[in-house]
Amino acid sequence: MSRRLAAAAAIALLGGVGAWQGVKALQQTENETPALPLGNGADTSDEESGDAAPRPARSAPPAAPALSKAETPMADRVAVIGLLNKRNGVERDLTMKPGQAVRVGDVVVRLRACETTAPWEAEPLTGAFLQMDVEGRDTHWRRIFSGWLYKESPSLNVVEHPIYDVWPKSCAMTHPDMGPDTVLATSIGSGAPPRSTAKKSPDEAAGAAEPDAAATPGPSASSNSTR
Repeated sequence: MSRRLAAAAAIALLGGVGAWQGVKALQQTENETPALPLGNGADTSDEESGDAAPRPARSAPPAAPALSKAETPMADRVAVIGLLNKRNGVERDLTMKPGQAVRVGDVVVRLRACETTAPWEAEPLTGAFLQMDVEGRDTHWRRIFSGWLYKESPSLNVVEHPIYDVWPKSCAMTHPDMGPDTVLATSIGSGAPPRSTAKKSPDEAAGAAEPDAAATPGPSASSNSTR
């Protein structure tokens, strides 16, 4: 009888130890369970470790196309000026920029500005604003001319001097490009005039839609012509 009691006590003791170890193992398993990621549930382990692929950079908006040409600044233009000595018939070509002056003997030619009309202008002109100073016999310099002169129309302005004459020959410069919306104007008298784009009144629209009765032959006229 004592042996049975001892065996039962031993079995009960072993059962209690096993239950205690099971509870301890369950607590350790709960403590080792990884926590869920924060946010929207996405896995951020690759981003934190630095192994994530880099995001493509946003491309900048395309820049507006620039004009292929620009008008030449006044200081960068180059003009060729003709100078004639009427006394000996010697003609010289003076190449200079606006603001420069050239002395030939007792005459000084100064270029203030030069200009050419744009290629789409109806009348091409080459002009230069010139000043001419001449030294007299009394060794005093006098300005004999100051103004615009034109290559294609020399009569618009004349240098009145008994010895010297001056005129523009060329002016090297560029003009800005015409934009894609620019339309060349046709000359007057070439072809039919362009139609107006203005809206017509109801009376004008009705009159344009009805054919001219006098110009359109009726059925009686067509029948008589075939007989």
